[in-house]
Amino acid sequence: MDEPVSAALRAFLLDHIASVAQLEALLLLRRERKPLAVAVVARALYVSETVAAEELTALGARGLVAAAAGGWRYAPATPEAAARVDELAETYARALIPVTNIVHGNPLRLRRFADAFRFRKGKGK
Repeated sequence: MDEPVSAALRAFLLDHIASVAQLEALLLLRRERKPLAVAVVARALYVSETVAAEELTALGARGLVAAAAGGWRYAPATPEAAARVDELAETYARALIPVTNIVHGNPLRLRRFADAFRFRKGKGK
């Protein structure tokens, strides 16, 4: 039986997607093809505007979306990234659980969790 997630898509997910909220935000912006306000993204993902803004900022830093007048828009930095996101949309529609399992086990997610507990020099005590 073939794997539901290709090696290329698995590598893309591990390098670029740290949460299911990021995955959903990316696919929402790809589907809409117009800038969406943070509040709209937050409502669609059932998260706070703060969380939506953080997830969009992270996707922006990875070259997948960009800030635009009125919010954020789908903007993959390379044709390869656009191809991987297209593959992600198709694969996620038919293999949701394998895709989310990869995201949930992603070291990016674990690193982000650990960073929440890291003390910064000059802050807190």
